Parts: sequence; C-alpha cells; structure tokens
Amino acid sequence: MRWLTNLFSRQETYADLSQEIQQHLEEKIEELMAGGMAPQQAEQQAKRDFGNVALLEESAREAWARPAFDSIWADVCYAGRQMKRSPGFAIMAIATLATGIAASAAMFTVVDRVLLRPLPYERAGQLVQIKEAGKNGPSMFGAPYLDIEQWRERSQTLAEIAFHTYDKPTSFLEGNSGPVQVNTPRVSTNLFETLGVRPAIGRGFDSSDSSGQKGGAKTAVLSDTVWRDGFGEDPNILGRVIRLNGESYAVVGVMPRGFQFPFNPEKPQIWTAIQLGDTDKERAKNAAQEYTIIARLKEGVTMEAAQAELRVIQNEVAKQYTDAHARENVMSVELLSYADTVVEGGVRNALWALLGAAGVLWLIACLNVTSLLLARAATRQREIAVRAALGASRWRIIRQLFVEGLVLSLTASLLGIGLVFAALRIFERELSLQFRIHVGMAPNSALVLCLLGLTLLSAVISSVWPALVAARASIDPALRQGGARSGGGRHQHRGRGLLVVSQMAMSLALLVACGLLLRTLFALRHVSLGFKSDHVIVADMVIPAYRFDGRNMTRELYQPLVERVEHLSGVEAASLTTGVPLGKRFPILLTFATDENDPASVRVEDLVTQFRAVGPGLQRVFGFRMLSGRFFNEGDTASSQPVIVVNRAFARAYFGKNQGLDKAVGQQLLSYDKEKLAEIVGVVDEERQSSVIEPSQPEVEVCIPQITPKTGFYRVAEGLAMNLAVRTDRNPISFIPEFRRALTSASPELAGSTFTTMDQVVEDSFGDQRMAARLLQIFAGAALLLCVAGLYGLLAYLVSQRTQEFGVRIALGARRGQVITLVIRQAGWILLAGSAIGLALSFFLKRLLASFLYGVQARDALTLSAAVLLLLGTGLAAAYIPARRAASVDPMQALRAE
Repeated sequence: MRWLTNLFSRQETYADLSQEIQQHLEEKIEELMAGGMAPQQAEQQAKRDFGNVALLEESAREAWARPAFDSIWADVCYAGRQMKRSPGFAIMAIATLATGIAASAAMFTVVDRVLLRPLPYERAGQLVQIKEAGKNGPSMFGAPYLDIEQWRERSQTLAEIAFHTYDKPTSFLEGNSGPVQVNTPRVSTNLFETLGVRPAIGRGFDSSDSSGQKGGAKTAVLSDTVWRDGFGEDPNILGRVIRLNGESYAVVGVMPRGFQFPFNPEKPQIWTAIQLGDTDKERAKNAAQEYTIIARLKEGVTMEAAQAELRVIQNEVAKQYTDAHARENVMSVELLSYADTVVEGGVRNALWALLGAAGVLWLIACLNVTSLLLARAATRQREIAVRAALGASRWRIIRQLFVEGLVLSLTASLLGIGLVFAALRIFERELSLQFRIHVGMAPNSALVLCLLGLTLLSAVISSVWPALVAARASIDPALRQGGARSGGGRHQHRGRGLLVVSQMAMSLALLVACGLLLRTLFALRHVSLGFKSDHVIVADMVIPAYRFDGRNMTRELYQPLVERVEHLSGVEAASLTTGVPLGKRFPILLTFATDENDPASVRVEDLVTQFRAVGPGLQRVFGFRMLSGRFFNEGDTASSQPVIVVNRAFARAYFGKNQGLDKAVGQQLLSYDKEKLAEIVGVVDEERQSSVIEPSQPEVEVCIPQITPKTGFYRVAEGLAMNLAVRTDRNPISFIPEFRRALTSASPELAGSTFTTMDQVVEDSFGDQRMAARLLQIFAGAALLLCVAGLYGLLAYLVSQRTQEFGVRIALGARRGQVITLVIRQAGWILLAGSAIGLALSFFLKRLLASFLYGVQARDALTLSAAVLLLLGTGLAAAYIPARRAASVDPMQALRAE
C-alpha cells in the first residue's frame, strides 16, 4: 500500500528528498561556520564532506522506486510522445486496429450470448431432448404420455424424464391495468427437478397439481419477471389467486431470476401443471395428446448410450400400437442435446461464419499495422542505432517497440468500445426481429476478457516482427549514413509486400463471400412469391379470446371490424387471416385420420398440411391466382354450404400428382361440424408460405364467416393471433395511424396491435441470408479499405526510398509515363499474387456458405470475376497516387538532397 501510495505522489516525494538533502547540507555549512570557518570555505568543505549531491539524490530515489516498473513506465511515456510526434501515423494505426478489434469483439459477444453461454440449469450438458422417429424421420409433434411412462419405468440411463406443451402461443394475465401477454407452458410436475432448479420462493409442482386434487384447484409458478413487474415483488404472493385466460390459478412458487423454460421466450413466463386426461390414455393418431420431452442423463452416461437403450425399449413400445402405419413411425428414438435445440441450425451456422469473417477482418487490420510499423522502424533506424550504441540490448529495444505497439493496441481497444456498443444494439435488434432470439447484448465479463485478449494479440501480431527486424539491424550503416532514409534491405521490402499480399488474399475471400450472399439476396427477391406485396399493410392482432367465451367472435368482432376498415379512405380490399404469407405465425397443422383397410386412405397417412382461416377478400388483397374453381366470396356464410380451398401442393399430395387438380374441386374433405362435410371449391396456385427458399407446402384454407362456436376448430382458428391485411392506394406508412384508430374504436383490446407492410414481411423472411449479407458488406468493405491503405502505404514508402533512383532514371531520359508504369507494375504483381491466393481461399468457402446460398453456386464465375476486378481496380487506383509522385520527382533536387 505504501508503494501504491507513493506511485501517485512520486514527484512530491522526490521534491521532499531533495529538500531534506539540501537542509542537511545547510546544517553542515552552519556547523563549519560556527567553528570559525569563512562562509565560502565552509560551503566548499561541506560539499566535499557531504559528497555528490546529485548522486545522493539519485540513490535516495532508488530506495523509493521499483526499477522494473519505472523502466516500463518510461517506455509507455516515450510511446505516448512518439504518438504525439507522429499523429498521422498514430491515427491511422489506431483506427485500423479499432475497426478489427471492435468487429471481432462484437461478434464474439453475440456468439457467446447466443451459442456459448451455459443455460440457466444445473449441469445443462446432461439435458437431452427425446423424439420418436420412424420411416419419415423424427416426429415433429413429440410423444404420447403412455410412451413416456414406458421410458420412465424401463430406462436405466436417464435420471429424470419430463415433458411439456403449449395450449396457445400467447396467454393473458389479468391485472389492474388490463390483460398482459405472457407465455404459459404446461409442464409435468417433475420438470423443475429435471432441470435441477428450485423455486426461489415457495415450491414447484407435486402429484396433486397434476391429478387435479384439492377440489379441482389449478396451480401456477411465476417467473421472476412476472413477480417483479406484474406483482411488485409482493412478499405475500404465495397462495394468491391470479387469472389466466379467464381461469383462476393459485400461485405456489416463484422461480429464480434469469430462469427460463423453454429457453429464450418472447414474453414473461408462467408455468402451469399438466393435468392428465382421457387423451393421455390413448396412442392412436389424432386422439392422443403429444408432448415435447426433455430428460437428464445419469452421471457418466453418454448420449449415445442412452439413445441405444431407448431404441431397444422403443422397439417393444412400438408393438403396442395397433395401427401398423403408425407403428412404422415410432420404431425408434432420436436424442439431441437440449442446448443444440435452443438455436436453429441456420442461425448457428450464420453466427459462426460471421465470427470467422470478423476474425479475418481483425487479422487484416493487424497485418496492416504490422506493415506500418515496419515502415516506421525503417525510418527510425538511426534512433535505434544510437540507442544500441549507448548500451541498449536487443531485448531492451524489442521491449520498447513492443510497448509502443501495445499502447497503440490499447488505445484502439478503448476507441473500439464505443463501436462495440453500437454494434451490439444492432445485433440485439436483428436477432429479435429476424430469429426471435431475445437475448440481452449488454457488455459483460466475457466482453472485457475478449477485449483484453484481442488487445494483447493485436500488439503481438503487429509489433513483434517490426521490433525483431529493428533490433537485429546493423548499427554501423545507420550511424554512417546519418539520415532518416537509410531504409531497410530488400528482405524488409519483400516482407512488407508479403503482408500486403496476405491482406489482399483475405480481403478477396471476404469480397467473394459478400458477393455470393448479395447474389443470393438478388435471387430471393426475384423468386415468384405467388402473391403481390406492394401497398399491403398487416395488423397483427392478439386478442384475449377468453373475453368472448359464449359469444361468436366472427359475428361480433371480426366481420364488423373488416367492414369498418373497408370504408376507410383509400382501402381497396381488406381481409382477415390467421397468418399472412411469409409471416412469423404460429403454425397450425392438420393430419388426417385414415382407415387401414382403405388403400387410398393409407396413402395420405403421413400427409401433414398447414391450416389457415381466411376471409373472402384475401384474394383481392394479395392477388394470388386460382388454378381451378373459385375462392371464397360473400355468399359463403355460416348458413350456406361449408366450403374450403386447397393449394396445388395439397391437391397433388392428396389426390395424386397426375389428376390432383382435376379431381380436387367438388370433393368433400373437412368437417366444419358433425353434420356435414365441406366441399372443395377451388385450388390456389403455388404460394411461398414460411420461406422464400422452400417450395409451397400442402395447405387447407377455411372461410372465417362460416366458422361458429360450434365448429370444431373455432378456438384454434379464432382464439390465436389473427392478422388483418389491407390493400390501399395510399402511402402505407401514412395510412397506419388511421388504421390503428379504426381497430381501437372497434375494440379496446386491439389497441396493442402491431403494424407492418408486406414488403417488410418479405424482406424479413430472408432471415440469416440478409443479416449475413449486411454484416459481410461491412466486413468486406472495411477489409478492402484496409488493403487499399496498406498497398498505398507500401508504395508510398517505396517511392520515398527510391527517390534518388527515380531522379537518376529521369535524368538519363526516362519518360514520366515509364516511371508510372514501373510503380504500377510493382503494384500489379502484388495484386495478382493476392488475387491468386484469394481465389484459392474462396474455393474453401463452399462448405461454409452452402447453407446460405440460393440460386447461385459457391464457385460462381461472375461473382469471382467481379470481386477480382473490384480488388484490382481499387488497388491500381491506390497505386496511381504514389506512381504520379514518383514521376514528378525533380532530378536535380533528388540528386542534390542525396
């Protein structure tokens, strides 16, 4: 502590030491004078007796100093003076490193938060997700309770098996300020124990919560967010009755802060216990409730061993299925690490690829600064030679130059922090909008460690080589030449050229990747969507459907709302739909019950079709084409013949590829109620539904005006989110305020609706391709600028070193054009070498980019050619300025200066 205190008050301490020594000297003089000696003689005698005052002061300072620290601190101070002496060089080096460090640190933070951060569960690596599998691959629905019960009884490799499901994507918690949207997973009673997390307050679920005992009371466990924001951290929350979707639940616990399950929800969570019912006593398709399963491996058990055991058990379980076709789809099981299921594979690959691109940009920045420091070391040869002549060792010179590089890197990191914050905000928004990944991107300890690591590595990569070159340089030539232009040898010039070639190669690889993704986006934007997106606005309406229990939402809410909106100025058409094309909607899927004895029925056993409820005006809104028959019209009401519309993919899958379109219209297929089947009245042309890349999937559409509370799928169709799509001849953005007022006046519950244009919906559907393309544009553009700057710096340095040579050439009759050609030719060789290596590197991008490309090959000749031409063009443009400078050398001044 004493040393730390003196560290910040050293100058005062040194002044006190000097004053004390001077005081002792004066006392000695006074003592001699008191003995009768003359003042001048006394002063001389005192100094002789006292010794060298300056040496005494230096010895006293050493007692308070730390030589190693003081020496390094002196290096730091000298590095600061060097930066002040050469501000242009310092700004260039710092800006270059800041760009690379900020890009890498920001991408690392995103990858860490999304992919590397451990899940908030105990020993999360032991958690696995189980899916039944068969001839059609893993099931998308889960498994019935009877199968889960068999696994629990027979498995020796799993410590716990839990399961969960959703009733609906959005639920409503009733509060004093109105309904609040929450996420309400229904979970098995042992879920929290399986995850290894105990409630912070109260308890979890027990068997009585699952069986519906306690007089049929239902229980709920709150997330910490709901408890704090919804109930003000009420300490008496246990036992309090809350209302979820119009039903009463007693709160039995509150989970710890940060706990989420399923992980990364869009809304705050409230968990309720699954109460087993009649559907849990069935295995038959379309009769049994299916659950998503999560299990915990026992200590020391591998996922492969657990999967092998479960497959043996499942082989016995499958024999209990009476339907032979259903049995073929549950003959096996698949296990996945739960951590791998949290983020989709496409997003995972995109983030890793972008982290690699950011790392390449950082390496280019380091090599660029290495080139700058090599040039600077060459201009400082005389200074370094003088240091060596005065006794400085090679290690001392290397340390001095390394500290200078470290100061540059540290300054760049401090500057890069602001860039990192800005980038993290962009990443957080993109992940939330495009991929529904709701992860806070606030800086944390991982970011600090990343910045420190990048700072140190940047200093090592950029400054060690120039320091070694400078320390190994011969002293005599530098001192004899006596000028700043003594320069470096040919090997140093080749070394700098190699650095620039490396930068060019990596930059070209980034340019190729960026070009391929831009070509992909171009191809995606020219895919035939099957509908028109211009001048269409979509209102995403989430309504607390429980408030309309016992009432007909179609007649009392939806139809009056559409009529109100249709009368707004500029509205050409309006229609309701449970999901607009390419929208991020909650999927509603249909499967078909079959008769095993009917071959035609068995043929569609595995057909899974998408389901949409739509209004009659949807065709006028989106302008899609009918292949046969008609779309819904105003005559399709609750009292008329039930009708449905299917798409081309469904007609071919259900009725056969050859005659599907001809046979579909007029067939009866789906039951609105128990009395009569609906008739297919039309077949819609292909339409992109969930992704621009994926072809149309089978789809069945029902008419909303025909849906009543007696309809079997009434709650599914109208109890979930509903979209209202409007085609207008006005500017869509200017129309939104009036649109919002119309919805709010129709029902106060619609005040929270969100609005977007269909053009934006289509743009958002590009997903990971768009995010990767945007970031690669930034990375590739920055890399290209750094390479151009590096090439310019190298040629400018070489021109300055060859001033005498150019002067002699011009004096001997060389034309200025020949001098320009000489410099351009040297730049051309560097560019060609970098392009050749870069093209070789780009061939390895095929595997990394394959999952992102659409409509273009990884070795697309046009993209490769464009990237090479861009690199050559910008490189030659950068080389032209030093070339002109070389051609403008005055022979007389150049020779006189030398």
